[in-house]
Order: sequence, then C-alpha cells, then structure tokens
Amino acid sequence: MVKAAEISLKIRQGFILVFVLIVALPALFFAIGRAYNASLVEATEKTLEAHLYSLISEVEFVEDGLDMPRTILAPELNRINSDTFALIYQGQDLVWYSESAVNLSISPIFDDSQAGAAEFKLVDYGAGQFWQLSLTVILGNADYSQQARFILLKDNKALVKLMSGFRKTLISWALVMGIIIAVLMAIGFIWSARPLQRLDKEIKAVEAGKVDKITGDYPKELLTIKSDLNLLLDSQRRQKERYRASLSDLAHALKTPLAVLKSSELAKDLDAQEQLDRINAMIEHQLKRAATGASDTWKKQTRVKPILDSILNAMKKVYHEKEVVFTSLCDDKVAFLGDKTDLMEILGNIIDNACKACDTRVDINVHFDKNKTLQLEIEDDGPGVPEHQRSELLKRGSRLDTYEAGHGVGMAIVSDLVNSYHGNIEIGSSKFAGARFLIEFNYDKN
Repeated sequence: MVKAAEISLKIRQGFILVFVLIVALPALFFAIGRAYNASLVEATEKTLEAHLYSLISEVEFVEDGLDMPRTILAPELNRINSDTFALIYQGQDLVWYSESAVNLSISPIFDDSQAGAAEFKLVDYGAGQFWQLSLTVILGNADYSQQARFILLKDNKALVKLMSGFRKTLISWALVMGIIIAVLMAIGFIWSARPLQRLDKEIKAVEAGKVDKITGDYPKELLTIKSDLNLLLDSQRRQKERYRASLSDLAHALKTPLAVLKSSELAKDLDAQEQLDRINAMIEHQLKRAATGASDTWKKQTRVKPILDSILNAMKKVYHEKEVVFTSLCDDKVAFLGDKTDLMEILGNIIDNACKACDTRVDINVHFDKNKTLQLEIEDDGPGVPEHQRSELLKRGSRLDTYEAGHGVGMAIVSDLVNSYHGNIEIGSSKFAGARFLIEFNYDKN
C-alpha cells in the first residue's frame, strides 16, 4: 500500500516536472520573447516619432521649396552608416533626405492618408524590410502654406539582430533555469517522499518481526494511516492472544480424556487404538491449523537453511539404518515469510515421506526465482506417486503407502498450511523416476 502510494507520488511528480520543463517553461520564455519583441517595436515607433517631430520643428518652407539646417538635431540621421533614415516628399518629388539616406535607394509607397494622420507599419521595399512612420503635414501661415510628407524609416535588421541576441540569452537562461528547477524539484520530490519511505521501512520492520508497532513522526497527511495500521496491529495481537489462550484450554481439555481412553480397556482393542490415534492426530492438526502464523497479516521472516539443516540432521538419525544420501541446495539468505513451526511442519512431513519412500537418495533444492517466488523442491528415487493418485494424496485420511506408522494426515497438514499461506503444491515425477514435490510461495508485492 505504502509502496504503491510512493510510486504514485513519484509518477505525479514526474508528470509535474515534465510539464514544467517541456510545457510551462518554454511557454513562459516564448511569452517573454513575444513581449520583448513588442517592446522593441513600440520603442522603435517612439524613436521615429521623436525624430519626426524634431524634423518638423527644424524645417522651414520657402517659396521655391523648403530649407533644412546642414546638421539636424537627431544624430542617427547624420551618420551615413546609420540604420535610421528620413525623407521628405512634396507630391511625388523627393525634396530632402538625411545624410544617413545617401545610399538608400527605395521608392516609398504613398497611401491616401489625411494630413495630420501618422501611420506606422512594417513595409518591404525589396532592399529589405523597414519600420516606416509617415505623416503628411501642412505648414506655413495664413498667406502661404505648403504640404509635405515626412517619412522616417528604421531598418528591421536592427530589431532582428537585437531579437536574435535576446533569444540566445533567453535560451541560455532557460537552460540554466530548467536545470535549477529540475534540481530543486527533484530535491523537493525526494524530500516529500521521505515520510513514505520511512513508513515503508517501519512496515517492513513489523513484517520482519523487529518491532510490533509504528512509532515514527510523520506529516499530518500520514497520521491517519499510521493510526489505522497501529490499530490493526493491536487488534490482531489481541485476537491472536485470545486464540492461543482458547486453544491452550481446548488442548488441555481434550488431551486428558484422550489419555484416559488410551489407558482404558477400550484401547486394548487394535481397531479402537487406531481410531484413538487418529482422533489425537486430527485434534493436533486442527489445533496447529488454527494457531498457525499463516493467517497473520504481518509475517515474520524465517531463514530456511537453519530449519532445513535441523530437519536433515534429525532424518539422518531416524533413517541411519537405511543410509539415505541427502543432497541439499539452499542459500543462507533465502527466507520464508511465515512462522518457523509452520515451515518445519511443511518440510518435515515431505522430507519424512521422501525418506520412507526412497531407495537411497533424497534431494532438496530451495531458491528464489526471477518472479520473487520461493520454491521448495524435494525429490526422491523411490517408486513415485501414480498420476491418477496424486490429488488423493493431499486429502485428509488418504494413504498411498503401507508404512506401519502414520494416520494419513501428514500431507493434509502440509496442504492446509501451504494453502493458508496462499502457496501452491505440485506433485510430479523426479529426475530419478521417483516422486517430486514442488511448493511455491509468491512474494511479489507489486
């Protein structure tokens, strides 16, 4: 649950980071670029307006034309290599141009505009694009007046150059800011996920049996989960204690009458003795099944190798006359998520049956596969189990052997324990043509 929440949080944070870096940040800088370009155009218009009104203030009309001072006030119009030009037309005739327009060769397009109405726009004259501000004015006095059209031009290359430089700077800053934002968001994501990681570690510690409750300090968003988990643990612990107390009372109450019956005259009858033994075995089996740790929500981790070694040592002593050769393969780190006694019951019953059935050899192989599945494989070189009888072997009271000891409940105990841990048991043929028992427990929590 916590792992899924952590993964979900990381996915959402990843989407936010991708959105910021791929959508939001580029959109922001695009808007900044558009705003800067608009400000350049507006500044150009204001500059041309200033030059225009400066020219109007300096021009003097005479009877045969107009008179302009040799040097005008706007310095940009006095430089030959300038990117700003000024032209004055009367009718279709060019009557004056600034020094900056000496090498300018264009034929302006005259629109039918009213006198006094200024017009600012981007025009293309073949030689290049220009921002043009034009204004028709009527100057003079009551006795004499003349009409003239003032045209101010600004080469668009200047704006393009400024915009190009700004874009390069903007891209550089965008990369720097993108890296900074990514780092800061990554740090923020890691920091925000730390409570979930700590909670996950505590839950794993509970599963491993190292602690019995969650005690860490968490943000208020996780306090409810923490409280609910502790309530669940407390409830389970109280329930388990009640079960143990009840089972202890039940075991004591049943074993005494059974002991009396087994020592009575009735027990001298072989059939009655066998039935009493069967009842005793069934009671032990049901008590073990009810008390098993497999029903626990939080499972302890039990190392398999020490349990396996202990069982094999016992079997070597029990079957020393048979001289059984045991081969075991089990890594020290392999763990069974469950109760120690349950694992001993599972392995003990199957290995004991294998020792009874084998000729001389029993192989045990314990390992985790790539799907996080614990596999317990026991093989022998005995006669094996016929395929049509394999399902019967796991039923309570069924016996396929002729051994003197036993009541047919050993494999039923194994089957019930495996099922209670949501495992699977498979009976097949071994590589020695004997029986092969494969038990699997899947621990993939994803």
